[in-house]
Amino acid sequence: MFDIKTMTLALDELEQERGISRSIVLKAIEEALAAAYKKEYGNKGQIIRSEFNPETGDLEFKQVKIVVDDTMVYEDEDATEEERENKTRFNEEHHIMLDTAKLIKKDAELDNELEFPLESKEDFGRIAAQTAKQVVMQKIREAERTSMLEEFGEREGEIVTGTVQRFERGNLFVDLGRATAIIPYEEQIPGERYRQGERVRAYLYEVDESSRGSFIKLSRAHPQFLVQLFSQEVPELQSGEIEVKAVAREAGARSKIAIHAVNNNLDPVGAMVGGRGVRVSTVMSELGGEKIDVIEWSETPEHFIEDALSPAEILNVTINETEEGEPHADVDVLEEQQSLAIGRGGQNVRLAAKLTGYKIDIRAMDAPEQEAGDDVDNASA
Repeated sequence: MFDIKTMTLALDELEQERGISRSIVLKAIEEALAAAYKKEYGNKGQIIRSEFNPETGDLEFKQVKIVVDDTMVYEDEDATEEERENKTRFNEEHHIMLDTAKLIKKDAELDNELEFPLESKEDFGRIAAQTAKQVVMQKIREAERTSMLEEFGEREGEIVTGTVQRFERGNLFVDLGRATAIIPYEEQIPGERYRQGERVRAYLYEVDESSRGSFIKLSRAHPQFLVQLFSQEVPELQSGEIEVKAVAREAGARSKIAIHAVNNNLDPVGAMVGGRGVRVSTVMSELGGEKIDVIEWSETPEHFIEDALSPAEILNVTINETEEGEPHADVDVLEEQQSLAIGRGGQNVRLAAKLTGYKIDIRAMDAPEQEAGDDVDNASA
């Protein structure tokens, strides 16, 4: 019935190319053969199992019966309504009474399964064969999906590379080889355009399995995509000599990344930027020219906020709290530095606030020696 050599080659191919173990495929084959046998030769209510030996091609079929007693089933057509609600109707193809089971197996207990050999069959009809095929394909698809979810689930938080497959309602579908991933519209970098077949890199941030199916979600707008890109370019970041303390990002426009050197002898900003800016330029190029400010983190809020507002020159930073208890900072700058501190559309101060966790008010001063009360203009984020 079976070509053992061909089957062995098929099992090896499934295991190597799709990551589906031989045992899973063999179990699927056994379930399919049992389903085909029941379709062609079985009776209603029967539980049929098959055992297949891939080494010899031997095939056995067995009928399984569940051990029950009077507390679990009813046999009489005149059974009371209570019995019908709390018990299962006895089916001789499915059940075997405990006293009968003990005649076959002395130590039989309730809910045990007893197996009875069935006549071997190799000639299955067209409908039964189609049933077997459907069962095998379904089990292989389930196993492949499980294998895929496990593989990509372990890669959450990494950058993956794929090929642009198609667009659908603003979402970008990416072929990763063994699976198709999705970059939702909101996780794409504004203004980027992709061609079918083009290679694209993205951050794998979630493997979602829901009732609607399994989804591998990617992002090019996620702050951690920026961090992972730097990790690939900066050995000191990968080794742990440099730590990323915070990231604020407006994808496609500008980002700020705060870093800290574990080794005091290391210049963290210089390491991130690289000689002649080659490291940061490589990351910017991957992000379509997105501007990146690399800032050295400080445990002193005033210093951190001052650096976060770069390239603006800051005169003074005053830390206080709002009435709601939120951290707040008043920042004084020269009037000619105000627009630089705020940034186009408020972007610079907005990113600095996100990076530091402080609500920031920018106050323009006529001269450095003027008091905060003499400010002429204000802006906040």
